[in-house]
Amino acid sequence: MDAQTLALAQEMDFSLWALFARATPIVKLVMGLLILSSVWAWAIIIQKHIVYRAARAQATAFDRAFWSGEPLDGLFEEIGPSPSGSAQKIFAAGMVEWRRSHRNDGGLIAGAQARIDRSMDVAIAKEAEAMQKGLPVLATVGSTAPFVGLFGTVWGIMHAFIGIAEQQNTNLAVVAPGIAEALLATGLGLLAAIPAVIFYNKLSADSDRILAGYEAFADEFATILSRQLDS
Repeated sequence: MDAQTLALAQEMDFSLWALFARATPIVKLVMGLLILSSVWAWAIIIQKHIVYRAARAQATAFDRAFWSGEPLDGLFEEIGPSPSGSAQKIFAAGMVEWRRSHRNDGGLIAGAQARIDRSMDVAIAKEAEAMQKGLPVLATVGSTAPFVGLFGTVWGIMHAFIGIAEQQNTNLAVVAPGIAEALLATGLGLLAAIPAVIFYNKLSADSDRILAGYEAFADEFATILSRQLDS
């Protein structure tokens, strides 16, 4: 490498901002989309972490209250028909249907057990939908971001080769900036995709465990009500 080429290469600014500023409009658009996708994914990750932590704490507190020996009617009066916690909502759905299944003379309307089960299943389905909202975004970012970044890299390299052909010069000062700008797009794609994939798997597993706890509680509650129906 001659001294002039080395001097030109050393004068080049290879900071991230400089690489972004020198990129073509298409590559800039790709980088912008990847940065926005990464920010969106991290916002979902943080929000879901807070929601899941609160859901576990609420479920633990309600489980203690449910098994404390307090009458179910008294517990229902405390939390009301429209509680805020997910476990409380499932319990409230079952209790509301339990009370609606009683006739004015105190007898039970036929099919009460099936209606109570369906009511709690609907409540669980609603909580599952809210619990898993946003997770498909993480899956989409994790699966598409590398390819979006690769598109930016291919476009940037193509533009770099066009510049080489126009200048008819293949020295480092001409080739390096274009290649570096192109590879930055792939780097941003991986930076967006890797955390999205890791936390999608983790948050999906956390959501499944929480929902499994709700289903187990519904089964236990249905068993208790079933014994009361049989008696």
